[in-house]
Amino acid sequence: MKILVIGGTVFLGRHIVASALARGHEITLFNRGLHNPKLFPQVEKIVGDRDGDLAALEGRSWDAVIDPSGYVPRIVKISAEKLADKTAHYTFISTISVYSDFSSPEITEETGLGKLEDETIEEITNDSYGPLKVLCEQVVEKTLPGRNLIIRPGLIVGPHDPTDRFTYWPERVAQGGEVLAPGRPERLTQFIDVRDLADWTIKLVEQKHTGIFNATGPDYGLTLGQLLAECDAVGGNNASFSWLGEQFLIEAGVAPWSELPLWLPESEPLAVALTNTSVKKAIEAGLTFRPLTETVYDTLDWVKTLPADRTHRAGMKAEREAEILQKWHSR
Repeated sequence: MKILVIGGTVFLGRHIVASALARGHEITLFNRGLHNPKLFPQVEKIVGDRDGDLAALEGRSWDAVIDPSGYVPRIVKISAEKLADKTAHYTFISTISVYSDFSSPEITEETGLGKLEDETIEEITNDSYGPLKVLCEQVVEKTLPGRNLIIRPGLIVGPHDPTDRFTYWPERVAQGGEVLAPGRPERLTQFIDVRDLADWTIKLVEQKHTGIFNATGPDYGLTLGQLLAECDAVGGNNASFSWLGEQFLIEAGVAPWSELPLWLPESEPLAVALTNTSVKKAIEAGLTFRPLTETVYDTLDWVKTLPADRTHRAGMKAEREAEILQKWHSR
C-alpha cells in the first residue's frame, strides 16, 4: 500500500512508519522537517505545514493516510479536507482522554465524551486536551464518512517515549535502593507498548477497518505492584518498595501523574479511564500484547543510550523522594 503519514518521526509516528516499512508498504512522510529529519532516509519526505501549507500534496494520492499528530480541530480539518479526495482510508489517532462520563466502572467506546464550552479555543491544557480530540474525531468523521478509523490509545509506552511517563519506573527501579511507590500495590494500571499499537494500527489499515477502538493494555488485570516487581527483576533486583498512602502524598504536595507517573488519586474521576478501559473490541479486531518483561527491558535498554544528564520530563527527583520517604518513616 501507498501510505501517507502526517508527522511520522516522533514516538508513535516513528513506530508506525517502522512497522509499515517492515510489512513492505511504500511510505511518504508529510511534516515540517523539524524533528529527527534524518530518520528513515529511504522514504519520501514532503516538507510542509498542516496548518495551511499543504500545496506540496497537490496532484498526489495514497491508499491510506495515518494522522498520529492532530490535536486542534481547525488544523485537523484543513488536512482532512485537503486529503479527502486523495485517499480511500483515513486513520486518526485520538486518546482515551476523550471520555468524561466516569460513572461506569468500565470505559467503553460508548462512554460519554468531553465537551468544551468554547469550541474555538486552541490552547492545549489538561482540561482541553480530551475535548479538543473529540472535536478532531468529529471533523474526521464528517469529512471522510464511512472511510475513517479512529483509535483511542491509553498511555503509550516503550522505546523513544519523550514523556518519561512510563520510563521513570524502569529507570528509577534499576537504580536500586528504597523506592517510593504510590498508593496500593493492588491498584490496577493500564498502558500499551508503542510497538504493539503501531503494528496493530498498520494491520487495521491494511484491512481497511473503520470505526472507533480503545487501545490500551494489557489483556489481563495488571497491578502497579506487579509492574514494579517486573521492573526490579529486569533491573537487577536491587530495589525495595515503600508504598505511601495517597492522602499522605496529597498532603505532601506530590504532583500526580507528572511527579509520580502512572499514579492518580483513586478519587480522581479520570483514574477510572486510566485503569479500567475496556479493549474487548480491539482484541476482537486483532490487538495483541507482547510480554511485560519485553517492554520493561527494551525501555531500560533504550534509556541507557541517552545522556546521563538529560532533562527528565516526568518523575521525582532523588532529593525530593528522599525527603518524602523520611517524612513518611518519621510519622
